[in-house]
Amino acid sequence: MKKDDYFHTYPYFNNIKEMMDYSIEQNSDCRAFILKDKEGNHVNIKYKELKDEINYLGTSFLNLGLKGKKIAIVGKNSYMWVLSYLAVLYGNMVAVPLDKDLEIGELENCLVRSKADAVIFDEKLIDKIMQIRANGNTYLKEYITNAKTDDFKNFDVVKNKGKELYLSGKKDFENIEIDSDKMSVLVFTSGTSAKSKAVMLSQRNIAVDIYAMKQVEGFYNTDVNLQFLPLHHMFGSTGVLIFLASGCANAFPDGLKYVQQNMKEYKVSIFVGVPALIEAIYKKIDKGIENQGKTSLVRALKKITNPLGVKVKRKIFKSILSELGGDLRLIISGAAALDKKIDIDFNEIGIRVIQGYGLTETSPVVAAENDKYQKFGSVGFPMKGFEVEVVDKDEQGIGELRTRGENVMLGYYENEIETSEVLKDGWFYTGDYGYIDREGFIFITGRKKNMIVLQNGKKIFPEEVEDLINKIDLVEESMVFGFPKGNDVVLSVKVKYDEDIAKEKYPNKSEQELEKITWEKIKEINSSFPVYKHVKNLIFTKEDFIKTTTAKIKRFEEIKKIIQNS
Repeated sequence: MKKDDYFHTYPYFNNIKEMMDYSIEQNSDCRAFILKDKEGNHVNIKYKELKDEINYLGTSFLNLGLKGKKIAIVGKNSYMWVLSYLAVLYGNMVAVPLDKDLEIGELENCLVRSKADAVIFDEKLIDKIMQIRANGNTYLKEYITNAKTDDFKNFDVVKNKGKELYLSGKKDFENIEIDSDKMSVLVFTSGTSAKSKAVMLSQRNIAVDIYAMKQVEGFYNTDVNLQFLPLHHMFGSTGVLIFLASGCANAFPDGLKYVQQNMKEYKVSIFVGVPALIEAIYKKIDKGIENQGKTSLVRALKKITNPLGVKVKRKIFKSILSELGGDLRLIISGAAALDKKIDIDFNEIGIRVIQGYGLTETSPVVAAENDKYQKFGSVGFPMKGFEVEVVDKDEQGIGELRTRGENVMLGYYENEIETSEVLKDGWFYTGDYGYIDREGFIFITGRKKNMIVLQNGKKIFPEEVEDLINKIDLVEESMVFGFPKGNDVVLSVKVKYDEDIAKEKYPNKSEQELEKITWEKIKEINSSFPVYKHVKNLIFTKEDFIKTTTAKIKRFEEIKKIIQNS
């Protein structure tokens, strides 16, 4: 495989403003956003209208004295969120995306640490923001919300004031020059605010990442993206920028339980998600096939159609695809490893599943599969301009991944010590372990910080064991960890069981009986591993895990909770 074999032409841009202006010119009459009014009717925002809206809002920002300032954005995925983000970037200011689900203390901590000068927030956060303002600990001078309240400035009123100024001839905002290499986005990594790091990214970092992806992934102005991933996460915010750079239409889901309905409603063709959600969508499709008594038929058809092209597969499995609206052609999975079987099954019915790899610190994508090069179980290969190496390899060729390229962050905000620990001689040390096969495909085995080290020096990646345990029918999710015992640890697993599967496949079984069934299956898995990787303790529950907003289990918080309750 030639890593320089790219097959989509896309120009290089120094910053997001250049990139967006190009897309707006190319796709001026295409839909940029599909919104809903209060009655549920669709309202389209065209690309040429989006450019006007950016200028109006940005002009108002300058009028409020926010030139060169940091502006925090916190709230659900919405047009207000994306428009604010674009106006900040067009104005050469600094965007500070924040997680709307943070507890009030954590949210305040992030606002203080970032030294944000203004905050744009969702109406559901009014009580939190009022308390934070009353505390008087932040640097905030301006508060803007989409709610109609006398306590804060209203977003639409602010935007309309900018429109009035812009149309009267005030064009200062439109003429701002972008410093492509300065900090333009300050984004916090997952975790509590005390542990999370504030990553400094430039517009060039993000534009280069989009440039690399656009050369290997096919996105078109006929596509519709359902923006599910939270926009405060780099996977979400860079994702929506990629689709805007491609002239795609973008819609926002009404909530987790409405995703399937929204796919049909908006005729969604591209969906970007985390494995937990993609696997949930797959299970719904699989359940529908089973309920129709077509499991054997579909399995047989897959064998026949496997060598055929995507178009033929989509015709044969049209009734299955209609469960997701019939237009879905591409799923992009990231943030964690996707079950290999689900990856294969989606591709077999004509929906391409592309896996990628990256981190907040890399803007975020480093490597990815694409239409031409794919290997199930891998996360693809480094994209153009990015290098990936494996260092400090063990006898199996597994070691830490390091990468370098123009997509790598400027550093951690006001944290030179941690910056120096991960940025060395131009390389970013990812903290992820894995290997690269002979064809150049990257395989991730686990996170360095999650690695369990036994007293005898043996190392265990919990993700490897979890991957097999999660295949047990009763298991919805699992977390493998080392439970402290003297100077060593006991390899243990906490399992959240699937109540629906339990009722369907094991009716009238008690929780204790379900636990016993699961434990027997775990012991079978143990037999496939060397003794030191054997799970010796099971915690069986129906309670949800503590998670980040990208559905990752907060391992250390879970382990702390388990130890406290033991």
